[in-house]
Amino acid sequence: MILICGAGITGLSIARELLNYGFSDITIIEKEQNLGKHASGRNSGVLHAGIYYTPDSLKAKFCLKGNRLMKQYCRQKGLTLIESGKVIVTKKESELTTLNELYRRAKLNGANVELIDEKALKKIEPYAKTFKEALFSPETAVINPQEILNTLETELSGKGVKIIKGVTLHDVKGSRTAITDRGDMEFDHFINAAGAHADRIAHMFGLAKQYRIVPFKGLYKKLNKGKSFLVRGNIYPVPDIKNPFLGVHFTKIHDGTVYVGPTATPAFGRENYKVFDDLGIETLKILWRDLSLFLSNEKFRNTAFTEMRKYFKKKFYEDVKDMIEGVSIDDLLPSNKVGIRPQLIDLNKKELVMDFLVIKDSNTIHILNAISPAFTSAFSFAEFIVKEYFMVTG
Repeated sequence: MILICGAGITGLSIARELLNYGFSDITIIEKEQNLGKHASGRNSGVLHAGIYYTPDSLKAKFCLKGNRLMKQYCRQKGLTLIESGKVIVTKKESELTTLNELYRRAKLNGANVELIDEKALKKIEPYAKTFKEALFSPETAVINPQEILNTLETELSGKGVKIIKGVTLHDVKGSRTAITDRGDMEFDHFINAAGAHADRIAHMFGLAKQYRIVPFKGLYKKLNKGKSFLVRGNIYPVPDIKNPFLGVHFTKIHDGTVYVGPTATPAFGRENYKVFDDLGIETLKILWRDLSLFLSNEKFRNTAFTEMRKYFKKKFYEDVKDMIEGVSIDDLLPSNKVGIRPQLIDLNKKELVMDFLVIKDSNTIHILNAISPAFTSAFSFAEFIVKEYFMVTG
């Protein structure tokens, strides 16, 4: 039996790919009663298009192909697919260098992008603002993550995959037994696709001891409905490419709502969506790791300072006001949308891990740091996992 821990987009996609290559007897365990409770169901719904990532990275390898495979899946299944594109705008002259570096990376990654002037920008996003130049990505799109998760669940269940919900993995015994709150489960192969808990599960197998999750909270605001016409698709800032965060941006989703976000503020728990959610003994460990990074890593320190300011609405507004015309501070409304980014850190190097990380040991595979663009990359990444680690040819 192949046992997959985690029924998010990564676990479901790997199960689907295993079926495509003729594997059977697949079981997925999921600790929640419904899919999409965490990262896979809470992300922005943007299909990225291979712009940000260094060409030698796994993110670059899988993002663009994953984008195209996900679009194909949405068309085949009749799911939400808004091919609205994305613009990355500059706020000041000093950002032009980074914009051109993004263009260079995108081209090396095979992405379809254009450097455009202010006049061309107005044809795509009439109310977007930029300093001299912007980057246009026509292949960026918007999907409904929950819809895709539900469709995959139905498809896999119909093909014999067992998806068992409400099951918590407590430990492992040897290399073939998972100890759960529903009893022991014997397996031949184990795939760890547990998202925010993937490091803990790898540690159960004695692996990845140098890595830990440091959660970052992504808070969103909603744009006043009367101003939603100001955004056609996706308007992004130029990010700090030394960090894995893309910055607060405008995204119009399938129902016409425009979300503004997310932030990337250090969180106190792996599922700390609200102030008092998921607080416990591990909170102290997370705070200690945050403090250690804050003291030893300048990039983390700068990110923490910048992002913590955005808890204040005035500072949040200052971050976005130069990206778009016609938006006042009162147009940024409260939102219940919040996500947790399970960012992996390397304790030995005291730094954030920038890429996806896969660790294999005998009959187990552990997928760590499945952060953006993990949803976009899922189908392509799953193909790689099955081919590379199950020694499938073709």
